[in-house]
Amino acid sequence: MVRVVVTGMGAVTPIGNNLEEMWKNIRTYRHGIGLATKVNPDDYRTSMAAEVKNFAPASVMDKRESKRMDLYAQYAVAAADEAFIMSGFKINSENAFDVGVIVGSGSGGYMAMQDNVIRMQEKGPNKVEPLFHIKTPVNMAAANIAMRFGLKGDSMSVSSACASGSHSIGEAFMKISQGQLTACLAGGAEATLNDSTFSGFSVLKAMSAQSDPDRASRPFDKERDGFVPAEGAGILMIESLESAQARGAEIYAEITGYGATTDAHHVTAPLPDGSAAGTAMKKAMRMGGIPAEAVSYINAHGTSTPANDSSETAAIKYALGDSAYSTPVSSTKSYFGHMFGAAGSTEAIVCIQALREGFIPPTLNLQNPDPECDLDYVPLTGREQPIEYALSNSMGFGGHNSSLLIKRWNG
Repeated sequence: MVRVVVTGMGAVTPIGNNLEEMWKNIRTYRHGIGLATKVNPDDYRTSMAAEVKNFAPASVMDKRESKRMDLYAQYAVAAADEAFIMSGFKINSENAFDVGVIVGSGSGGYMAMQDNVIRMQEKGPNKVEPLFHIKTPVNMAAANIAMRFGLKGDSMSVSSACASGSHSIGEAFMKISQGQLTACLAGGAEATLNDSTFSGFSVLKAMSAQSDPDRASRPFDKERDGFVPAEGAGILMIESLESAQARGAEIYAEITGYGATTDAHHVTAPLPDGSAAGTAMKKAMRMGGIPAEAVSYINAHGTSTPANDSSETAAIKYALGDSAYSTPVSSTKSYFGHMFGAAGSTEAIVCIQALREGFIPPTLNLQNPDPECDLDYVPLTGREQPIEYALSNSMGFGGHNSSLLIKRWNG
């Protein structure tokens, strides 16, 4: 099987609109949660959101290009631009069909969808914008990225709710490892911080009701009461080891395993015993050829909802056995909330940075550990220690589970 490495990373997040800024804020324990500004916070169960700040599409694309995209696609293109430039990859007539794009989203062009439905209601059915059906499909982030860079290989989207970004990386990894592609821009993007999202999740009572931004997202805490909605994008440039070495590219990490399963249990509630999510982790470790005790760090899905955090604890125990108790686990959703379809890919980037620097990010705001969540969740303060292998877990409504095994690059 072809070895697959990471040669570029790009991020647009609530704690930074590029990789350097995002990682600096993780190292200095600065979260991006605050009072929602894209909706009236007084209308909803939660007043908190993790919003992207000061994003300027003009810094990466011209006005005509940005006008044909929903906000989620703009985020995706900006993150892909950073990853592609970082990789130093050059597209030409000989390799264009060997480079693909797999960028997922849970909802696609949700901002354009809401805006045009309101416009149709207020002004009539012939008054929606002409680009309505160009902005809204889930595939348009991948399509715009492919057009931007001239990538003519596989271009598609994976939509598996909050596992979309992780699944996209996993599927790209499989295509490269099997020789179907040489390289691929892969990840997820989401921009759904509007009334449609807030109203739906408020009725579902899935979001935190906290008014204190330092207490709203608190994974594995006994008093956790829901997630904080967020937005952004995380994109990786991944390619075959042979390709990266042939062009002298800097390599940041190696992807060695991928596991995917389905709970087949409930539309929102995870399987309580964690067996499905745990099996995804086992599959990733088996593909990577490592035992459970070789895992140095787990970046948990860790949404800060009561059901998710306890079931993920069970899943980690199912996958790692006794080693679960000695393996550091943390949820960086305590920093940037729940980015839905962009969560898994952004967290994979966090894992790569953790491997590179030997730093385990903490779970912020974890002050009162839940007895049912009895693993080492690295509360409040990060740790400087060598990390060889990291698992990045993602789980989505509908029972979608994905786990990526990422290895520190040793040269």
